[in-house]
This record gives sequence, C-alpha cells and structure tokens, in this order.
Amino acid sequence: MKLYAIFFGFTAQGIENIRQSPARVETAKEIVRSLGGEMKTFYGILGSEFDTIFILEAPSDEAVAKMALVIASGGNVRTQTHRLFTEEQYGNLISELP
Repeated sequence: MKLYAIFFGFTAQGIENIRQSPARVETAKEIVRSLGGEMKTFYGILGSEFDTIFILEAPSDEAVAKMALVIASGGNVRTQTHRLFTEEQYGNLISELP
C-alpha cells in the first residue's frame, strides 16, 4: 500500500453545511475503505488554503484518485492529493541516486 495526503478545502456549499462536516468525514472513511484504502489520520488545518487533511494508505494512484473524486463530487470540498514517502522510503530514494 502507498501512503497519501489528501488536502480538503471547504467550498461555499461546504461552509453553509459545516455542521454536517463530521458526518461527511465518516462517509469519506467509508469511501476510502470501499476502494481498498485505510484512513490513518485526520487533522484540521489552520493557516492554509485547506481546512482538513487525511493521511491514508491506498493500493494505487488510481484508487486514491477515485477516492478524491468521489469525495469532491459532493460539492462540499475541493481536493489536492500528494503521494507521501516514509523516512525509510525517502532515504532509499536518495541512496539510489546516480
């Protein structure tokens, strides 16, 4: 499984419906599981253009793209997805540089 961060920023609709945000997080966790992933961590963010972040594991780039698209299709958030590397993985990448 690969590690990813999905950043979420509320849309105007998402802010209007902010009280439903905790339920939407639970729905997002179900979407991640249904596509073979596992939610690792959730954080709220201050001082960024984004409002929340999920750290998750997913079996492929395609699976995490589907997760982000399904979650964003509700119209409450916009997303930005990043592939993450553990310290060990990053060290291995560096050690393999030509």
